[in-house]
Amino acid sequence: MCGIFGYVGKRNDASEIVFDGLKTLEYRGYDSWGISSRDEKGEMRTEKKVGKMAGLKLTSHLTSIKSHLALGHTRWATHGGVTVENAHPHLDCYRHISVVHNGIIENFVEL
Repeated sequence: MCGIFGYVGKRNDASEIVFDGLKTLEYRGYDSWGISSRDEKGEMRTEKKVGKMAGLKLTSHLTSIKSHLALGHTRWATHGGVTVENAHPHLDCYRHISVVHNGIIENFVEL
């Protein structure tokens, strides 16, 4: 099963909030995870990892971003390998849009 957790609000530690939220979904089972947060320049910054979150702390560049917006996803691979590339969130080529989804997007070529 996959899990999606997001935050938009007054606090400026959105990545930490989402990281903690994703860890609460651990009981659902997953094999990879990721978080995106918007930086001061308006670009989405992302960390994606393969494996469990248990016992981990968010130590990436995301902790230094003072953002009021973050989006995270835990993935249980049913299609595609368990890789960082396949982990969510996915970014557009300009790093302005971050997307997570559950399920299979069969019309990805058209999109």
